[in-house]
Amino acid sequence: MGSDFQAIPIIDISAFLEKIDDPRMGDDKELLEVIRQLDDACKEAGFFYVKGHGIPDSLVKEVKDATSKFFNLPYEEKVKIKMTPASGCRGYQEVAENVTLGKPDMHEAIDCYREMEAGKYGALGQPLEGSNLWPDYPSNFKVVMEEYICLLGDLSRKIMRGIALALGGPPDAFEGDRAGDSFWVMRLIGYPVLSDIPEMQRTDTGCGAHTDYGLLTLVNQDDEISALQVRNRSGEWISAPPIPGTFVCNIGDMLKIWSNGLYESTLHRVINSPKYRVSVAFFYEPNFDAAVEPFDFCMQKTGGTPKFGKVVYGEHLAGKVQNNFRY
Repeated sequence: MGSDFQAIPIIDISAFLEKIDDPRMGDDKELLEVIRQLDDACKEAGFFYVKGHGIPDSLVKEVKDATSKFFNLPYEEKVKIKMTPASGCRGYQEVAENVTLGKPDMHEAIDCYREMEAGKYGALGQPLEGSNLWPDYPSNFKVVMEEYICLLGDLSRKIMRGIALALGGPPDAFEGDRAGDSFWVMRLIGYPVLSDIPEMQRTDTGCGAHTDYGLLTLVNQDDEISALQVRNRSGEWISAPPIPGTFVCNIGDMLKIWSNGLYESTLHRVINSPKYRVSVAFFYEPNFDAAVEPFDFCMQKTGGTPKFGKVVYGEHLAGKVQNNFRY
């Protein structure tokens, strides 16, 4: 739906996390208050911060530190885990190899996906089959990232239970064959100082305006560097600066479909900053083979008819991935 919001709301989910998996807590006032705030945020902005999320600050920092150490390596070291079609679109991208709406983005990245065995989804999964490419340095890189992925996956699952209740459905609406086996994605992104990029290669944005593909994104931003911007209904770009102890969350295209447009995925972009900046984005996605179409309980609130046709998530994701990368 969207609105002319001027700031991104902050939601304290500490009490909510303790209760959201307890079937006896359906009428708990603290739980209901967080669900109301999630509903308001998803309707008004499609973006919100969460605090009280339970992920240790030390791990959040360690993830950014390990990412920075990798991007500080010489080029020859970074390309040892170079992304190619044969790697299942996993690995290291150089600056300007990620493309948004046909325009190169001024960032480098490591892209990771839930690992996929060959043949698991037939032709549907073939473009993304494989294992992630982890660097040898820092030596703790793989262990740190896998712990972080596990914890953020569970946090995302719990937030999605709250969003399911906010939409008027059962708490497990996004579990089972919808997102009970989430095909998560993680992008470790480094945004260089513009003057460090060859002039012939430069554009004016770190990442062009886009919406996210899946259900829910949790962003871990570098402290004290404001670069993420979110567009409101009037077309104004509203800053989403880093706030210590929080993740920036936003909803994706698949949630827009499942909610039948009650919740909109919101355009956002990243501008260049005067200092090298790291951002780690974790994307909580549907099951790879999930058939995504509006919930009946959402259609009842939006005129009784579906506004969107059925989408197979893996097909949607693979198409986006293959169009967005220059190898």
